[in-house]
Amino acid sequence: MRGRKGLLLYKLYRALSYGVSPLVYLHLRWRQFRGLEHPHRWPERLGHSSQPRPPGPLIWFHAVSLGEGMAALPVIKQCIQRMPNLTILMTATTMSAFQVLSNWLPSEIIFQFAPLDTPASIHSFLHYWKPSAVLIMESELWPNLIMNASQNGITLALLNARMSEKSFEAWSRSLLLPLISLMLSKFSLISPLSTAQAIRFQLLQAPPSIINFSGDLKYVIEDLGVNEGEGKSIEKLKVQLAHCQVWMASSIHRGEEEIILGVHRVLMQLQPNIITIIVPRHPRHGQEIAEKLEKEGQNVVLRSQHEKLKPGTHIYVVDTLGELRRMYTLTPVAVIGGSFLPGLAGHNISEAAAAGCAVLTGCHIGHFSHMVLEMQRLNPLSVLQVSGKVELEKALIQLFADATVLEARRRAAKEAFNHLSSNIISKIWSSLEFHIFSRLSAEGIKINMRNDAV
Repeated sequence: MRGRKGLLLYKLYRALSYGVSPLVYLHLRWRQFRGLEHPHRWPERLGHSSQPRPPGPLIWFHAVSLGEGMAALPVIKQCIQRMPNLTILMTATTMSAFQVLSNWLPSEIIFQFAPLDTPASIHSFLHYWKPSAVLIMESELWPNLIMNASQNGITLALLNARMSEKSFEAWSRSLLLPLISLMLSKFSLISPLSTAQAIRFQLLQAPPSIINFSGDLKYVIEDLGVNEGEGKSIEKLKVQLAHCQVWMASSIHRGEEEIILGVHRVLMQLQPNIITIIVPRHPRHGQEIAEKLEKEGQNVVLRSQHEKLKPGTHIYVVDTLGELRRMYTLTPVAVIGGSFLPGLAGHNISEAAAAGCAVLTGCHIGHFSHMVLEMQRLNPLSVLQVSGKVELEKALIQLFADATVLEARRRAAKEAFNHLSSNIISKIWSSLEFHIFSRLSAEGIKINMRNDAV
């Protein structure tokens, strides 16, 4: 009965998505006009591919945005090393993912913008690329994609799987539960990023045999390399900051800059040589922050302008993409944004911990709460949560006043990260071999596997 209900709901979704396809097209063109879609490659969102498909087996990795794409990179690199005859296609939906990942992906990886979940777009995409398997990152559960792939005999995996509390509540309702249950039954592997997430997928009736917890891929920090110009730029900035008290607020959302700048003003009174590095979530927001501060008569340096820090400059705004990991190496203290205002859901803290920063975050951390709890269980000093501006001020004042406390928190964060990041890739790979690649081999898809990769 539940299976028939799920199928009926899918047919209804398919009919509705087919009916609104002309509106989706108009919305896509409007986004392209506003600069939210690629000016030339936006037809890829309709399933119209822009590159030739090489012969042989192809695996499709799909990530919605930059964070999910970064989490996929270590698995993609393992595929390249272990299966040299395999073509790898990667898709994402956002311009930020395209701008950064297109520079970091190995040259042999094909990058396309992901098709919208309309019947025509998905059919066109799958018919052209003919993937043997689709490896979806985190939470991209789209009915047309999943059902169409399954109907075409394409193996499905959900890596670093997560479901927000809001989404879980929606899918758990009696009306939608048959549909999500049907969709999850089409997967051969679900690898949740935490045991709590594993329980959520079980409650949504995913088959227990396909749920395999291997750890959070966001703990795996890939060495992405750095070109000569970027390396010199970071080193020059390090020299300029050498004799300053430095802290950084990263992944700042709109509204949070008021908290950060308020704390900066307090610290300025106590530490005249303070430098506050602000890394907004979106570069345009950084430019807006700089414009506002300049109108108030403050000296601000924008990263995109490649200017040196001048005497009297105490705020450095990073309005570029793809540099956050390197920026963490410039500061002993990292405050992770997207966590200080209601409605926000936090951001990845592992990159700051990997760089050896003392890590602070707000209380609105959403699905990143598992990461905070895991690190705090290993060492309570590894992550400090503060409820707002006043607590953040107190915490930063203590860290700058007591070198011993600062060093203890930096060491705790680094050690917790090292513990949590160990063996994740080997565990993920074992799951993929058992649930995905062995199945493809059984179906006659020839995959040359190298077992000497690391």
